[in-house]
Amino acid sequence: MAQAVFAPEPAPQHTEPSFDVLGWHDEPWTAQLALDLLPETNGPKVEVLSGSVIVTPHAGYDHQDAELDLAYHLKQAARRAKLWLYLETNVVSGEDLFIPDIVILDAPGGGRTTMDIGHAVLLGEIVSPGNRRKDIIDRPREYASAGVPFFLRVDLRNRVPTIALYELIEGEYRPVAAAAAGTRFVMREPFEFSIDPGDLLGEEAAPTGPVRESTDEEA
Repeated sequence: MAQAVFAPEPAPQHTEPSFDVLGWHDEPWTAQLALDLLPETNGPKVEVLSGSVIVTPHAGYDHQDAELDLAYHLKQAARRAKLWLYLETNVVSGEDLFIPDIVILDAPGGGRTTMDIGHAVLLGEIVSPGNRRKDIIDRPREYASAGVPFFLRVDLRNRVPTIALYELIEGEYRPVAAAAAGTRFVMREPFEFSIDPGDLLGEEAAPTGPVRESTDEEA
């Protein structure tokens, strides 16, 4: 009597991008694989670094507040210098896929899903409490290795915003401008721009207890 031959179950085949692929794809990831197999999302960031997919949730409200305010002012200054600013867009560096908080390019990204990191003039990160090492050490190192001329870092620690600009010199980022809330941050390159970092957080600190709506009797 013939003995049945065991055949391994084939990997699931997906006709549309799905996060389910993270459960069965066991080969190293690349930027292109992630773009092909994973769905677009307005939720968590999905990046690729050294063959691994990195998924991070959205940061807190201070982060979003500062990001929007900074981008609003930066974008006007960048356009005067014929540069283009975007928020949290896909930047491809070889096999890696980054989604920096601030992306300033020397070419427009209209109609595209990604831009090569070679078009990045400045990349910026707003430091998140849960990702301080990534935003302060890892990402600047990776952007420097890719040759991005300028790196901008915003730190909201203790709700006292600081901004620092770094220029790539001999393969390393070196500080060229910095300021904390209550003083003026001024940069000359890659374009002229100035702001009081304190303007990035326009509201008072939120109450520590749960937020609830008032009733008619309390109004």
